[in-house]
Amino acid sequence: MSDSAASRGLPSSTWRLMLSLYISQYLGIGFFLVALVAILRQHGESLERLSIVYLLGMVWVAKFLWAPLVDRIGFARGGHFKGWLLVMQSGMVAVLLLIGAFDPVRDFTVVYALCLLLALLSATQDIAIDGLACRLLPKESRGMGNGFQIAGGLLGNLLGAGGVLMVYPLVGWQGATLLLALGTGISLVQLIGFKEPLHPRAPRTLVSRRVWSVWRNPGGGSLLAMVALYSVGVSLAYALITPILVDAGWALERIGLVVNVVGTLLGVPAALCTGWCIRRVGRRVATTGAAVLQVPAILAMSLPVLGYVDEMAVMVAMSLFFAFYNPAMVVLATLMMDRASPESPATDYAAQYGLYQFFCILSVTAGTALAGRIGYLPILVAAAVSAVLMAMLAPSYRHVPEGRHVVNVGAELGISPCYSTGRVD
Repeated sequence: MSDSAASRGLPSSTWRLMLSLYISQYLGIGFFLVALVAILRQHGESLERLSIVYLLGMVWVAKFLWAPLVDRIGFARGGHFKGWLLVMQSGMVAVLLLIGAFDPVRDFTVVYALCLLLALLSATQDIAIDGLACRLLPKESRGMGNGFQIAGGLLGNLLGAGGVLMVYPLVGWQGATLLLALGTGISLVQLIGFKEPLHPRAPRTLVSRRVWSVWRNPGGGSLLAMVALYSVGVSLAYALITPILVDAGWALERIGLVVNVVGTLLGVPAALCTGWCIRRVGRRVATTGAAVLQVPAILAMSLPVLGYVDEMAVMVAMSLFFAFYNPAMVVLATLMMDRASPESPATDYAAQYGLYQFFCILSVTAGTALAGRIGYLPILVAAAVSAVLMAMLAPSYRHVPEGRHVVNVGAELGISPCYSTGRVD
């Protein structure tokens, strides 16, 4: 798609498809990350054992390893990324139906293996949709595009980890996985009518080298530090809530309602509003403002950590957490998309976002395991320190005009500059 074509805006059907795909990739994984933890905890499993469930997300961390294949290998009919999306979406539906045939406690090993396969399929789907978004969205639309991405993830978590978990006591394990499969299949219908624009393919060697060179651009070190601090702070805080509420005697449906539904209903408009604000106030102001907001987001988790586990206290904590931590994620995702090359968008974005997910999964896993040894409060203190450090670092982030910071890397790789010329905002 040319810049002029992109500037005219995407059809509403394309925006709906992108939102649907971002929702569907989180439906199954979101349910299993929350439901398996809660179900196993109810059966007396230790926090150390529960930490293995969070390792499912490590598949998403490693997706940069096969992202070059998604950039390089296309399908003869239907479109490059569309073909990948159709295959991955169909596979996710099939695996979800298969998981329902096994008992999550008695057949935990089999269920966990199938969940790993689901994570692989959803991670590859994410590579494809991110690559498609990088190519379709012009600079002025990337903020809103990433607002859709984060909002879609929240809605997927709302429906999977929240809605399906709430009805789990009524429909059981097999009924829950059937609902997840039906929800995931909706995007297949939308994909049939989507026509992907043609794009040139990058040489195989250049695509694979972009995994490492994307971080060598000016400002890459600062972005890396912000990604690490943000993911550690938010993930450590969020990892505590489900075990705390289960220990306090909360029922699964009550956890699903208060933690996922109420919190997400505030997180979605926060993400979309941030996408709108990025275009209005610019990346510099948005980066600083979002970094500051995540501090009260994490501090809000002190309510359940300190023993305030009544419904009102938890609702307040979840509302503040979801409303204030999401803006930073939208901003960071937009900055990552700014650095993605048109020749290898899936690889560039996966290399950056995968590192964020690595820090998230590592923090959740370590935080859950350590909480069983040292308690919840020290983990929350570590999360708050990370949030404060990011707020201090954000104002100094180097927002470089697009095109200027890629010339040296492009010359090194033997390709032309990856980005269109733009201004510092």
